Amino acid sequence: MLGLIGFVGLSLLVQAAASGVAGHAVNHWYLSLRQPPLTAPNAVFALFWLLADLSLGLSAWVLWRRLDPWRLSPRAALRLWAWEIALIALWAPAFFGLHAPVAGLVVLLPLFGTASATAYAFWYRDRLAAALLLPSLLWLCYGAYLNVGFWWLNPAFG
Repeated sequence: MLGLIGFVGLSLLVQAAASGVAGHAVNHWYLSLRQPPLTAPNAVFALFWLLADLSLGLSAWVLWRRLDPWRLSPRAALRLWAWEIALIALWAPAFFGLHAPVAGLVVLLPLFGTASATAYAFWYRDRLAAALLLPSLLWLCYGAYLNVGFWWLNPAFG
């Protein structure tokens, strides 16, 4: 049970810290930007981030429970997950903190690669753990679409 609390808690803690960085910018700078089509209302973002973070933490916990010296170790996959969490933590300061969609894209490129590698590594070790990564991956794809859209529509903030 402590492992579950730890993985989910870490995922939620990273998001809470990112929200703290983004808070002022969301209410001011972000509202001044031209928004790409299909941009969700701010309240929807919070709900979907919560779902993505819960599933991200839960997936790591499911895989972590598989620690078994006689099987293919999930340690490498969990290290990828940790890198993914670290990159998620960097995105909000890059995009919101610097008021720079292009900086967000610079973080998103390795984040997308790491998230894809994490999903592959999880799939190879535990299908349920990999399936639990789907909400996070889908949300990341949507976020990448929005990030590119903000960059494209607001070249002054490049």
